[in-house]
Amino acid sequence: MRPAHVVSVETLSPHFRLVELEGEALRDVAWTAGQKIQVAMGAGLSARTYTPMSWDTGRGRTRLLAFAHGEGPGARWASGLRQGDTCQFFGPRRSLDLADLEAPVVLFGDETSFGLASALRDNLQAGGALHMFEVTDVLESQQVLEAISLGQARSIARSAGEEHLATVEAEMLRLAANGAQFVLTGKASSIQRISRALKAAGVASSRIKVKAYWAPDKTGLD
Repeated sequence: MRPAHVVSVETLSPHFRLVELEGEALRDVAWTAGQKIQVAMGAGLSARTYTPMSWDTGRGRTRLLAFAHGEGPGARWASGLRQGDTCQFFGPRRSLDLADLEAPVVLFGDETSFGLASALRDNLQAGGALHMFEVTDVLESQQVLEAISLGQARSIARSAGEEHLATVEAEMLRLAANGAQFVLTGKASSIQRISRALKAAGVASSRIKVKAYWAPDKTGLD
């Protein structure tokens, strides 16, 4: 466990908070974009996973984008955070290896992927990435993406029957024809559908990286 205290908490929208943690245990840490930390939630072994947006090893600081949704421990933690609070976490630990990515890169995900997108933008040496997100509230998501300098990302509203994924598939297949590499994150079933479509179109598995962050009624996927 690494102890840290909350340096700042910025409310970006009703469901998103930008959190900066600091501590001596965060100094001189080996971190790469795509890795995760697991923040302890009260007593017991309960924890929630976050993807750091950045890590200043010299100052011992890291930034997280907390998405508070539902009524679970993670939502309560994010909603109740105040400057000066303390927390403990495991990590950083391996989650998604992005070290060998080369442009063009396409990141697909959802609200839980915004932090990863920010980390990828700042660490992708071969150029920028295109971002496409399935989201519940397009206006709120775009507001948050603008705040973290990802205003060019495309947000697509979820539909009850997931018809919106047909639009995502079509765009992904168009980009695949240009030799893009793909990072698929977020909801497990969405990842599976997009991955199948890409592979059926002849996209090699070596060009596709996947990491499911969540699935309905399941916890602890990452």
